[in-house]
Parts: sequence; C-alpha cells; structure tokens
Amino acid sequence: MADEKVNQMRGYKATLNNPRVSDEAKQHAQDVLDNELGGDQPHEEILTAQGARDKSPNRVAGGYKAAMSNDSISKQGKKQAKEKLAEMPQE
Repeated sequence: MADEKVNQMRGYKATLNNPRVSDEAKQHAQDVLDNELGGDQPHEEILTAQGARDKSPNRVAGGYKAAMSNDSISKQGKKQAKEKLAEMPQE
C-alpha cells in the first residue's frame, strides 16, 4: 500500500514537470496530489513503512564523508554534507 502511494506521487510529480504534458493534465495531477494523496511529499507513515527512517547511521555518515571528498559535488553540496555530518550524534 505504501509503495503504491509513493509510486503514484512519483508519477504525478513527473507529470507536473514534463513539458510535453498539457496544462489540463498538469492541473489534474496537482489536484490528485493535493486532494487524494495529501500533497506532494510522502507522509511519515509511508516513509516508515518503507524503512526510510531506519537507515544505518554508519552508512549515512559514510555517504556524507564520500560527498565531501567527491570532486563532482559542488562546494555548496560539500558544505551541506559537512554540516549534516556534524549534526549527527556521535557514538
């Protein structure tokens, strides 16, 4: 159920950003997102059902460290990764 809602959100959001889609279709997609799916951001229960809140802190920290040393990441992105890493609880 949760995966289905997330996939629906993805599809409607893609419709909103597709330049080849008519204004009517974009309006319909926005209406469905707002009225039937509760907005364009997944709700806490959907994220929890998918396990998005149960990420390993070690892997998250490793991702931030990798971003800070990756040459293809912008300075702003590296700065954000450094800030997020500093905010993480130390074990």
